[in-house]
Amino acid sequence: MQYWLMKSEPDVFGIDDLERVGREPWDGIRNYQARNFMRDQMRVGDKAFFYHSNAEPIGIAGIMRIASEPYPDPTAFDPEAKYYDPKSDPDKPRWQLIDVEFERKLKRVITLAELRTHPELEEMGLLRKGNRLSIMPVAPEHWEFILGLE
Repeated sequence: MQYWLMKSEPDVFGIDDLERVGREPWDGIRNYQARNFMRDQMRVGDKAFFYHSNAEPIGIAGIMRIASEPYPDPTAFDPEAKYYDPKSDPDKPRWQLIDVEFERKLKRVITLAELRTHPELEEMGLLRKGNRLSIMPVAPEHWEFILGLE
């Protein structure tokens, strides 16, 4: 099993929304490195932290499970969609998505500010200067450490 951190703005789609719907396509990824993580490395059953970005507070709000293999993101082909990409071809799709399932909310949001105070996490991708990816791997030791903060 692998572990991930996936960012979303809670006013767009947050942990409460995922809890309400249960399962949701994680669409709109338009960064090649994030897409490659999803397409090439994520597997059904992997776990991911649901991270609230551009929020108050910013931080890890819950846990979700990767619930599908990657498949073409249909928003890339829809001219009315926010994430439309006229260069994406349905026969050779450029953008992928996966489905995620709600597991649980954390007992509290573990904030970015709190994460930064722990030397044990200094190598975590989220905390590296300049890293703005919306999807990133989480080392098993970082996953366990963060759950211990809950």
